[in-house]
Amino acid sequence: MAWTKLADTAELPVGTVIEVEHGDELVAICNVDGELRAMDGRCPHAGGPLGEGVLTNGKVACPYHMWEFDSKTGQCSFNPTIQVAVYPVKAEGSRVLVDLPF
Repeated sequence: MAWTKLADTAELPVGTVIEVEHGDELVAICNVDGELRAMDGRCPHAGGPLGEGVLTNGKVACPYHMWEFDSKTGQCSFNPTIQVAVYPVKAEGSRVLVDLPF
């Protein structure tokens, strides 16, 4: 895995989620009460872009069919056997770095 700069902290005010492309992959990065979190950016249901969804109480809702995923664990709200990958994330200065496996 490698720490990769995917965004700037200015792009992530508290309560927001953004979509970032890295190669062929999408990553959703959000700011939950000042804690940065990163997760796979594709919903496993229909491939919806989670980074274009809505962040509420630490959960990201897919814009396609409103499936919700916990931004800390990746678990689906209504079926915990379904989940998306979550990635370590940190801020260094104004840079948002994510430890990606790809």
